[in-house]
Amino acid sequence: MSQTIKIYGIPNCDTVRKAVKWLEANDINHEFIDYRKNPLPRKEIESWDKAIGWETFLNKRSTAWKPLEQPVKDNIDRDSALELMLDKVTLIKRPVLVLKDGNKLDVHLGFKPEQYQAIFN
Repeated sequence: MSQTIKIYGIPNCDTVRKAVKWLEANDINHEFIDYRKNPLPRKEIESWDKAIGWETFLNKRSTAWKPLEQPVKDNIDRDSALELMLDKVTLIKRPVLVLKDGNKLDVHLGFKPEQYQAIFN
């Protein structure tokens, strides 16, 4: 089975644009998913949780996090975090790079050229 590469984010995010540009410059075939226009299925975000843990990709520095009521922030757990991220996708750190090869799933957050170089070497 061949590897599929998906990159999730929003197109107006500078970091997402840099990551996509890097993939294109390095001739790496990928699919970009704008998760604002294409809502994430719960099973997708659950697979990320299983791979790296929801705490890792919940963006508490997001502008969507700040206005949440304090009791919501104080009592955040896996289920409430996943629901929040499905409802407000900007609560997900970006970009999310997902490499799937058969049943093996690798999930990476953010973008740095040296990080992607290491992933694809």
